[in-house]
Amino acid sequence: MNKTIKIGTRGSLLAICQAEEVKAALQNNFSEYKFKLVTIGTKGDKILDIALSKIGDKGLFTKELENSLLCGEIDLAVHSLKDLPTVLPDGLILGGVLERGEVRDALVSLTGKKIEQLDENDIVGTSSLRRISQLLHLNNKVKVVDIRGNVNTRIQKMENAYCNALILAGVGLIRLGLENKITELISPDIMIPAACQGIIGIEIRKNDKFIHNLIKQITHNETLIVAVAERIFLNVLEGGCQVPMGCYTTITNDKFCIKGFIADLKGEKIIKNDLSGNIHEANDTAACLAKLLLDNGGYEILNSIKK
Repeated sequence: MNKTIKIGTRGSLLAICQAEEVKAALQNNFSEYKFKLVTIGTKGDKILDIALSKIGDKGLFTKELENSLLCGEIDLAVHSLKDLPTVLPDGLILGGVLERGEVRDALVSLTGKKIEQLDENDIVGTSSLRRISQLLHLNNKVKVVDIRGNVNTRIQKMENAYCNALILAGVGLIRLGLENKITELISPDIMIPAACQGIIGIEIRKNDKFIHNLIKQITHNETLIVAVAERIFLNVLEGGCQVPMGCYTTITNDKFCIKGFIADLKGEKIIKNDLSGNIHEANDTAACLAKLLLDNGGYEILNSIKK
């Protein structure tokens, strides 16, 4: 067979690395087909001089890929699942996921300090309101600066004295072979990750049964359970990059546990809680936790941020 299946991806080194993982998994399972990467630029890749929170995040790193998927230019789109909005365009679905990688955030520090050792002399670069709020809650004396660009660009900016520390997704550094840059993988007890952090998601056309059947064969089922639950948590909170919130889930035997938070922009008010339940009730447990956070002050935080 000469059928070529086109895999859409952003053009950054990390995005291509993740798309290559999907391509390799598909090629190993379906050697009778050819798989080709198609790189597509997104709005988030082009606008690098404005903070993410100021330009909005809905589809910022995904819309162009989705348009190409809908018009048939590609057959599937590979995303960092934390970037994919919880409500997808009509005709598209989350087809599957690879096994989750490192979930924790990573501190990259020129001074070698751990996160709890940072003080007023440190300047930390991050573009994530989730990370900023939790960092300031931990220590409000630390100076935070917005930083954009791919992983290597951010590291270069830090080494050029823009800041002396960075907080990044640990999985990105690991996938790029930059583990030696990591000063500390931050415990989720200190900094709760973004929903679906560390998960590679595969978006497909809803009516494309052929592609769906291929993706099912490479999907990691336990990761899919937590991915769907964490996206439900985020959806109930109406969350995105403009709101400091996140969650962290674990599965032990048949027990599903989820810990989540929502905070104001300065980290002055932070609401955390956790719930557990049977793995078959993962979605309901995630939704209940989100509602619990809202009822315990989350609504007030959301309303103040919207204003």
